[in-house]
Amino acid sequence: MEPILLIVSGWWWVAPAAAGVGAMSYAALTVRGRRARRIELDAARHEERIAHQALQSAQAELRAAKAEVLAVKAGRDARALADARRRLAVKKQTERSASLHLRAARDRLRATALRYRSMRRDSPHPIAELVARHDAVTARWLEYETDAGKALSFPQMLDPQHPPTLAFLRAQREAQTLRAAATQDKVTPETYLAYRDAVQAAEAAFDAAEDDALGIARESVSSLSWDALPAPLTTWLPRAADAIGEAARVVADVRDAVAKRQGGGTSRPDEPPRG
Repeated sequence: MEPILLIVSGWWWVAPAAAGVGAMSYAALTVRGRRARRIELDAARHEERIAHQALQSAQAELRAAKAEVLAVKAGRDARALADARRRLAVKKQTERSASLHLRAARDRLRATALRYRSMRRDSPHPIAELVARHDAVTARWLEYETDAGKALSFPQMLDPQHPPTLAFLRAQREAQTLRAAATQDKVTPETYLAYRDAVQAAEAAFDAAEDDALGIARESVSSLSWDALPAPLTTWLPRAADAIGEAARVVADVRDAVAKRQGGGTSRPDEPPRG
C-alpha cells in the first residue's frame, strides 16, 4: 500500500495539469473558431479603415492643388496656370474615386456585419468558402483538360500563349500562392483580403477567357463557307449528292417494275389511264 501512496503523493499534480492543458486546448480551438468566423468582418473593418485613410489623403491633396491654383493665378503665368488646373482636375477625380470607394467599403462592412450576426455555428467559415470558390474555378478549367470534346472545340483554353488564357493562369497562380498563407491557423485581415481579391481576379479572368474562346468558336462557325471547306469535302459532297439522287431513281424504277408485275401491266396509280 505504501508504494501506491508514494506514487500518488509524487504525481498528484498530473491530473490538474492535464485538465489545465485540456482547457487551454479547448480555449485555443474556440478562439480559433471565433477568429475564423470573424475574419471576414475584421477584414471588412480593415478595408473600411484603409478607404477612410485614402479619402483623407485625397482630400488633403485636393486642398493643396486648390491652393496651388490660387498661387499661380497671382503670378499671371498662363502656362503654369493651365498645368495647375490640370493637376487640380486629377486631384478632384482622385478624391471622388476615394469617396466612392469609402462608400462601397462601408456598405460591405454593414452587409458583412449582418451576415456575421446571422451566421450559425455549423456554417462554413469565410476562408473555407473562398477555398471552395477557388477549387470551383480550378475544376472548371480542368474540364478543358479532361474533356476531349471541349479541348477540340475550344483549344484556346489550353493555349498558355493565348492572352486571355495567360491572364487566367497568372491570376490562378497568384491565388494559389496566397492560399497557403490564408489557410494557416492565424490569418490576418490583410492576408484574407489579398486571397479574396486573388480568387475574385481568377474567377473574372476565367470568365473572360471562356467568353473569348466561345466568341472565337462562334465566329469560326458563322464564317464557314463552301470555299472554306477542305478540298476532300468539296469533292466528296457533290459525289455524295449524286449518289443519293441515283439511289432515289433506282428505287423508283424498282417500284414501277414491281407494280407492273403485280397489276399485269397496269399503269402506275399516279399516271392517267392510257386510252
